[in-house]
Amino acid sequence: MLPPLSAILPITPFTRPVRGEVTLPGSKSLTNRALLLAALCKDKVTLTGALFSEDTNLMTEALKVLGFTINANAKAHTIKVSGQANGFKSEKPVDIFVGLAGTAARFLTSLCAAAPRGVYRIDGIPQMRKRPMKGLIDALRSLGADVRCTGGEGFFPLEIHAKGLRGGSVSIDASESSQMLSALLMVAPLAREPMHITLIGQVRTPFVAMTILQMGQFGQPEPIDDGASFTIKSGSDYQLPDTSYAIEADASAASYYLALPFVTGGELNIQGYALDGLQGDVRFGRLLETHGLIGPLNPSTSNQRISRGASRAGLTANFNEFSDTFLTLAAIAPLLSSPTCITGIAHTRKQETDRVSGMVRELRKLGQDVHEHEDGDGLTITPRPIKSGVEIETYGDHRFAMSFGILGCHDLHGDGRPWLSIKDPACCAKTFPDFFDVLESLRQQSLLS
Repeated sequence: MLPPLSAILPITPFTRPVRGEVTLPGSKSLTNRALLLAALCKDKVTLTGALFSEDTNLMTEALKVLGFTINANAKAHTIKVSGQANGFKSEKPVDIFVGLAGTAARFLTSLCAAAPRGVYRIDGIPQMRKRPMKGLIDALRSLGADVRCTGGEGFFPLEIHAKGLRGGSVSIDASESSQMLSALLMVAPLAREPMHITLIGQVRTPFVAMTILQMGQFGQPEPIDDGASFTIKSGSDYQLPDTSYAIEADASAASYYLALPFVTGGELNIQGYALDGLQGDVRFGRLLETHGLIGPLNPSTSNQRISRGASRAGLTANFNEFSDTFLTLAAIAPLLSSPTCITGIAHTRKQETDRVSGMVRELRKLGQDVHEHEDGDGLTITPRPIKSGVEIETYGDHRFAMSFGILGCHDLHGDGRPWLSIKDPACCAKTFPDFFDVLESLRQQSLLS
């Protein structure tokens, strides 16, 4: 284990092609969904391969204060959820802190609104108070929930006076975040009547599809889905056929290591990257493969051998349905031989930070020609000679740190001198606490090959 990360971390480039193996952390999205679904089961559930990070820790701590028993073993990557009968029994108001965790914020808001009793006060850090919640709040209110915005209307902090959800017909605008629809879907079986959810506007489908598949793994009948609405039965208990549930490796985290062989040359084994899993972000690997930036992937295994492809050409892609990975491509675009056009990312302006504007600023600091599209939905990056001595601002956003960390592995000067530094590298704790440890370990391994 490396020493604690400094406030500004110079990235040491790879002077030899990458060699080695990466075992990905568990998926944040799947871990937090599984935690909520496990809490809704009647019997004890053990999650294996779980992610231990800032976001999942916030979720487990929230479940504890709600009365559930959580036994976590970070070394074994297991989380045991039990004591479900003791949930929502507090006679006093319960305070829940969600930090900047969007999944925890939306999921816990729905969970508390669906609770049979209790008063729940939910808040996060100042940035969380700017993230979209209105679509979910409006939908829960129309289902009979007493949700009070004690700051600005439609935002955190919230105070929920729980009395359960009545079910019936409800409309939801989840165009700003599909997490709001996922949150409503997961608690829909708890309502007193079947719930018919009509969608307002466009919703990014991969994470919603993942939620529905995961609900099915926890014993829920598949909702009736006509493309514009969902109908979910009420009164069907959550239950696992087994007492354990395996979390897939994080496909979003995989994007950084998929890009690394392109940056450094060489080959890298990535353990746990299944192309047929629940996560839509596996499309990023397919994108790199299709455009020849990496070699062929193997659909028959979850252990991928990644090598640099024959192409260095820029590409055009719509990232609407796997937008967590757009920063990875944008960060390595300066190494491509022609412009890269990324679209479908307007909604990322309301995530941990405005990811589009932030990416434009950081790439321009590196000397790149970046055009921010007038409709706000994308950017075009034309490679220019890369400026060295740049400190990358991360805005408290883990994906900036990790994406530009991969770019910094490029040996710009040809002699291994660091030329790019990452501010606040510890922000990776949100989803991948040891990201820079893993990256440095791979660099050391490359020197031995």
